[in-house]
Amino acid sequence: MTAQQQTLWLLAGTAGVLVFATLVGQGLRWRFAARGQGDNPVIANLNARIYAWWVMVGLMGAAFVFGKTGVIVLYGLASFFALREFITLTPTRRGDHVALLVSFFIVLPGQYLLVASEQYGMFAIFIPVYAFLILPILQALSSDTNHFLERSAKVQWGLMIAVYCISHVPALLLLHISGYEGRNVLLIAFLIIVVQMSDVLQYVWGKLFGRRKIAPELSPSKTVEGFVGGVLTASALGGALWWITPFSVWEAAGMAVIICIMGFLGGLVMSAIKRDRGVKDWGHMIEGHGGMLDRLDSVCFAAPIFFHVTRYFYTA
Repeated sequence: MTAQQQTLWLLAGTAGVLVFATLVGQGLRWRFAARGQGDNPVIANLNARIYAWWVMVGLMGAAFVFGKTGVIVLYGLASFFALREFITLTPTRRGDHVALLVSFFIVLPGQYLLVASEQYGMFAIFIPVYAFLILPILQALSSDTNHFLERSAKVQWGLMIAVYCISHVPALLLLHISGYEGRNVLLIAFLIIVVQMSDVLQYVWGKLFGRRKIAPELSPSKTVEGFVGGVLTASALGGALWWITPFSVWEAAGMAVIICIMGFLGGLVMSAIKRDRGVKDWGHMIEGHGGMLDRLDSVCFAAPIFFHVTRYFYTA
């Protein structure tokens, strides 16, 4: 099966799942309306999430059609909006303005240009080394020492999460895997499907069987039962998707376990930051889902690990 055929089958399967979800959501809405109960807020939220998924899958599909350029542009824009959300919730001072301008209009596009030009060596260190050293210098030159360490750390952390980590998704296109040439876009599909389905399945298992909370102060809805059930079922799904990867069935399942665990832990970290800022969501950009970072929080932590494990074990 060619890469194009695999992509079409994958998109068709995803569309089928969304059609089924849409029918279920609308059926539940009509059922409540027929009883004269009006719009149920839970069902309304479910349908809003399904509609948002249609849009997100459509954007991903369009990006895949345009190939490498489309994927890089899509995730570059996602990083921009994610960084904006992060900085919006982080108080800044006049002395931070130059560093923020450099972050948004030099560091962010620079990182994605390095991905586009396949400069792995510089891509891997550009933000953790150069940006981390240069941005505090720019802030120090403003002579504003009020909460300097906290302010510089927030800008650096925002870049790491919203730009460096997310840029590892399109960076999967850089990998040269023997016998897998021209199919790297399917690695991105594998990552996104597994990490997003893990979130959904953890929520479902938690609602059905959840008893013991893992971190009630960070995320009251996350339970041990939900975590275990979600990771196991999403990992089984990852194993079933081995045919779009360079992995065997068991290797794909093992990769899915890594993705699920890192995605879960990333969600906890991002929840801790939101609790620290006193907010429930990063933003309101995506109806039913919150902000861009609310949708990508798990991807932020899963993508770099998945990228480097794949690069270490499966490339020459």
